[in-house]
Amino acid sequence: MNAVETTTRPQSPQPTGAPRWVALFYRPSSAGWQVCAESPHRSPVQYALGEMAQTVRARGEDLAVSLWGPKDGGWQRFDVSTTTATTAATTATTATASQPSSAGPKEPGKLAERMNDRRQQVLMAGLSKAGVYDLAPDDQAAVQALVERLDETTVRKVAQWLAAAGS
Repeated sequence: MNAVETTTRPQSPQPTGAPRWVALFYRPSSAGWQVCAESPHRSPVQYALGEMAQTVRARGEDLAVSLWGPKDGGWQRFDVSTTTATTAATTATTATASQPSSAGPKEPGKLAERMNDRRQQVLMAGLSKAGVYDLAPDDQAAVQALVERLDETTVRKVAQWLAAAGS
């Protein structure tokens, strides 16, 4: 099921208790919302959302999340981009295919492959901290281009900038 179909999900309920950062996800099997992360600080909740989005996409499933946080002593819902099942399947396929390929003169050795994987992890963590959870296929291609062209130090600097932007 994807966002283009006419099935609508109910709005996520406001969390109970004192305002804090809370992420909820919609569980179609029970037709209800469930807390997936909560913290007095925003960054751990955003990180959990990013990890959850990657896991759900890898399964080829639809993800619907809602982020609630404190504002002026009360609750406020914050925008969180979500992905459809179609985009998730495409992204998961792209992520699998984005591992170093033999398109170059020679297939990279184990060390080069591990370094590329590490640079990709660093960039994905930076994007998650900046609040970018779901990447479209062209975004995945951009991440892969950065991984292939930048050295470890530069990738870490870009990730630091992204993390600072998300703070």
